[in-house]
Amino acid sequence: MLRHGEPYFVVLPDHEAGLAVARRLDGPHTRIVRHASGRPWIVGRWSDDELTVAQAGSAGIALLGCCPIDPKTLARRAGRLRDVVELDAFAASLTGSFHLVATAAGRVRFQGSVSNLRIAHHAQVDGVQVGCDRADVLAALTGAAIDERQVAVRLLWPAPHPLLDTPLWRGVHGVPAGRYAILESGGRPVHIARWWTPPEPVRSLAEGAPLVRDALADAVRARTAAGGTISSDLSGGLDSTAVCFLASTGDSRVLASTWPGLDPTDDDLPWARRAAARMPGVEHLVWRAEDSPLVYEGLLDIDDPLDEPTIGMLDRARALSHVPNLTAAGSRLHLTGIGGDHLTWCSEGYYHRLLRRRPVAAIRQLRGFRALFTWPLRPMLGALADTRSYRRWFAGAAGDLRQPLPEPVRGTLGWTSPPRLFPWVTDHAAELVVEAMRAAAESVEPLSDDRGMHADIEQILVTGRILRQWEQMSRRAGLPMASPFLDDRVISACLSVNPLERVTPWRYKPLLVEAMRGIVPDECLARTSKAQAARDAALGLRRNRADLIALWDQSRLAEMGLVDRDRLVDLTERPDDPSLRHAVLYSTIGCEVWLRGLDTMERSSGDVATAAP
Repeated sequence: MLRHGEPYFVVLPDHEAGLAVARRLDGPHTRIVRHASGRPWIVGRWSDDELTVAQAGSAGIALLGCCPIDPKTLARRAGRLRDVVELDAFAASLTGSFHLVATAAGRVRFQGSVSNLRIAHHAQVDGVQVGCDRADVLAALTGAAIDERQVAVRLLWPAPHPLLDTPLWRGVHGVPAGRYAILESGGRPVHIARWWTPPEPVRSLAEGAPLVRDALADAVRARTAAGGTISSDLSGGLDSTAVCFLASTGDSRVLASTWPGLDPTDDDLPWARRAAARMPGVEHLVWRAEDSPLVYEGLLDIDDPLDEPTIGMLDRARALSHVPNLTAAGSRLHLTGIGGDHLTWCSEGYYHRLLRRRPVAAIRQLRGFRALFTWPLRPMLGALADTRSYRRWFAGAAGDLRQPLPEPVRGTLGWTSPPRLFPWVTDHAAELVVEAMRAAAESVEPLSDDRGMHADIEQILVTGRILRQWEQMSRRAGLPMASPFLDDRVISACLSVNPLERVTPWRYKPLLVEAMRGIVPDECLARTSKAQAARDAALGLRRNRADLIALWDQSRLAEMGLVDRDRLVDLTERPDDPSLRHAVLYSTIGCEVWLRGLDTMERSSGDVATAAP
């Protein structure tokens, strides 16, 4: 029997071997949706409002997550389903964030979301291919061991596409975002196919803004329609302000939540107060900045059962600090504006291609960006002159992992920021990473042929992974959270807008401003600044130095031979070291805390335990 304290679900083909897998998942809170044959189709744990399912004859469609589709509409679509490959357009038309599972003609389709907020995995269990939303559940079912090479890969900063698509257990496989897996009833190998491709970014700002407005409004409405009380971040920034205003027009009572920063130059609070004053009926809760946990706080106490490392661990205490007060105030769901930075603004990497196609317009914009971001001329020109394919860039990056950090503009105008391994990562770990990168380089393809679109999608996927783990941690703490900007329809609407109008040195987030015109007051749309919280991070490093040293003293990464404990302790004892102004420790801390969490689970009575086959 497999037991897991967190929500999860396993997808089974219509095959006799699935019965044995389902028996191992049986428990006091286990739910089962069955194929028309009576065999188990979907098995796991979920709440009543997380599943919408319709079946017609031997066909069926199930949506797990947030999707406000009318059950009759879903039933009509299931009644017309002849082959699971027919559902691409249907899936792309839906509002919300969800997994889609479908069955027809003896085959099962299983997919997550475009953003990685919903991830799909598959593995062979007891002779049958099964899917699951969590890699650790499949690992428990198969008895899989941790893949040391994949742990080493997660020490990269950043880890470029597609390295994060591979789970951390041997024999467990990921389904890349925008693709679906087909599980065959006869136990044949899993087939992976694409269902989503990024749109051509050809719409003007005037054409695209109404589409973004409608998609984001629908996404927020999907979360407010159930009524009751919800809460929403109101940082004062444009993204959370847009979500909060949209939520205030819905069917739920809204609590606007603001955490001011410690930096005296942080102007978030005045902007948040200005917005709250224009939302009648919304209660504005302003927390004391001094009560906000700092970055790096509480790392030794984290025991969340997650299926992959995340840099979100560093900010866990801060991200969840509002949960007790908001649940006490009656909130059933918390909304964030996360994702807006990656969608309503976009990568300047688009100008690599635009320079060649529309040189006059591109040169004008690039001059503005150079002045705005103080880009050094030589690295800027070098990035613009680099015409390597993604495969060549990726292969070359594998040989540069120990080089100093490059000028940021090289990543900004290139495919992405070149990955690095820092001095405390051992040669053994570096060898494992190079092996993984060279193996991936043989077949790697970019997320788009356009460097800007590739960079945008990659940032969406990385952010989605972090938010996926934050959502699991927040739900466990007592308050589910949602980020409407990362719904599939919102992503597609934003990516369809011409980058010459979407990212410009002359205006701040013009797409969001125009999309929210008439919903958010003009005085709130006038903001052109963004708080950076740099002082909060630096202070957190100094105050939590002892915990970080304790983390390295008991390092699982060091026991695996992947990091040098002494080098990490030495760096941590120097919190004012200039290198720490960058995110150099983030990936290492994320891996270390995750491994500690696995140890905690193994020592406990077993959130995940499996009997011998």
